Amino acid sequence: MASQDDSNDNNQNNPEQEKPLDFIREIVARDVAVGKHGGRVQTRFPPEPNGYLHIGHAKSICLNFGIASEFNGQCNLRFDDTNPTKEEAEFVDSIKEDVNWLGFSWARECYASDYFEQLYQWAEELIRQGKAYVDSCSLEEMRSHRGTVTQAGTACEHRDRSVEENLDLFRRMKAGGFPNGAHVLRAKVDLAAGNMNMRDPVMYRILHSEHHRTGNDWCIYPIYDWAHGQSDSIEKVTHSICTLEFEIHRPLYDWYIEQLGIFPSKQYEFARLNLTYTVLSKRKLLELVEGNHVSGWDDPRMPTLAGLRRRGYTPKSIRMFCEKIGVTKYNGMTDLALLENSLREDLNRCAQRRMAVLDPLKVTITNYPQGQTELLDAVNNPQDESAGKREVPFSGTIYIERNDFMEDAPKKFFRLSVGREVRLRYAYFLKCEDVVKNEAGEVVELLCTYDPETRGGSAPDGRKVKATIHWVCAENAVDAQVRLYDHLFQIENPNDLAEGEDFKEHINPNSLILVDHAKLEPCLAEARPGDHFQFERLGYFCVDRDSTKEKPVINRTVTLRDTWAKANKKK
Repeated sequence: MASQDDSNDNNQNNPEQEKPLDFIREIVARDVAVGKHGGRVQTRFPPEPNGYLHIGHAKSICLNFGIASEFNGQCNLRFDDTNPTKEEAEFVDSIKEDVNWLGFSWARECYASDYFEQLYQWAEELIRQGKAYVDSCSLEEMRSHRGTVTQAGTACEHRDRSVEENLDLFRRMKAGGFPNGAHVLRAKVDLAAGNMNMRDPVMYRILHSEHHRTGNDWCIYPIYDWAHGQSDSIEKVTHSICTLEFEIHRPLYDWYIEQLGIFPSKQYEFARLNLTYTVLSKRKLLELVEGNHVSGWDDPRMPTLAGLRRRGYTPKSIRMFCEKIGVTKYNGMTDLALLENSLREDLNRCAQRRMAVLDPLKVTITNYPQGQTELLDAVNNPQDESAGKREVPFSGTIYIERNDFMEDAPKKFFRLSVGREVRLRYAYFLKCEDVVKNEAGEVVELLCTYDPETRGGSAPDGRKVKATIHWVCAENAVDAQVRLYDHLFQIENPNDLAEGEDFKEHINPNSLILVDHAKLEPCLAEARPGDHFQFERLGYFCVDRDSTKEKPVINRTVTLRDTWAKANKKK
């Protein structure tokens, strides 16, 4: 047995043990402690396959799969595929890919459509109990009968149909005997309920549309509120975790389960993620895709997991972000900077360093031996000694960033100018002696000298320079297209707009800037799609799927610092 001192040491070495549980984990821990459901924990992640998952779904994924793992339970991946007009196999495949990419594995792959027959049989049971009926009113009539938040609903003539008539109509609905909208099946609950969801909610609607899994076997489809709780019960889900907007649906969730006398799954709600400078509504994301405001669901500006992955986000950074924001019952707005900082934190540890010049300015070193090329040692990652070093070619012609030179430099400009000296990263001290201009008077080339005694970046005579700049050897440089991605929206909250205002009017026109003539150090020619790098002094980048060996395509994942915070501070 460990001593008290040993225990204290272990707690200090494992700070995770000290972390307080969020309110949902507290509930799960209490249930396990008292042996509820035999101490078993079963969760599920239940997306509808009508689009690609986004960063908001990642919070739910991490919560559901995380709780299952932490309490030795299981988590199912269940597709809520009850609307065939919007759902596609493409979205099913993308969701599975995203969950796997985040680092999670599901116990069972389930579909609401797996339970269509059972759900139908349970609906008939409610009809036989006198707790469900077929309503033939129009949509407008149903709305008028529903009442308001201050006025009770009123019964229509169909509410008192006999069990036999309801069963006959419902079975004819199932058999395809009626057109869309002719009838619905409603639960008979309470037309005077203060909770509008309890005022005889719809359970089934007629929908003659081919389903991506069941084809044309069904022409009636269950409403979410009817399918969700019963699917949980079938899978014996102990903790059904939903976002806060479903809190008002919980009484109906419980009512269905109680009337059927089936496994008592319980629903718990947490606040969904709201993120600055983006939208997380599937409807709005679809508008962006269908309106060609982005190149697709995996456009690197999109908050979809596919888009974040293509941009260069890592699974670990997203899991870190979800851990940092925590789980609460209060809706709020999370700053995108927190997500970006989680990414920087991860990439700083794992990304290889490279040099790249995005806006090249040619430099000729007039005193460098003509025709000579040497190899200089460069560190791959100063945060990771095991990453080792690489050799970078250096010659008498190099490229530097155009903004690292200023012809008429102010006093506090410490980079290159005529008569000034800087340090070239991993190389030598470099001094600008003169410039070459084109007919328009623009500087197109710098004529410089180097000090061969300063190899490695220090001068034997002890003289100092105030700036170190990156560079690329001109003779070995790899030409590349670099895509500079930034926030998709110019305003902090594109969801909070005046009535009638279109969120798309606030798309950032500079959310993508193409740089077609970037120069990369030669080893980047071998980089593969998905590889991450820090381009020194510029930011974190990754290789895009459009990349080829002949013409690499590189995405900027995130800048080294939060440039938006700095810009807003100036305002």
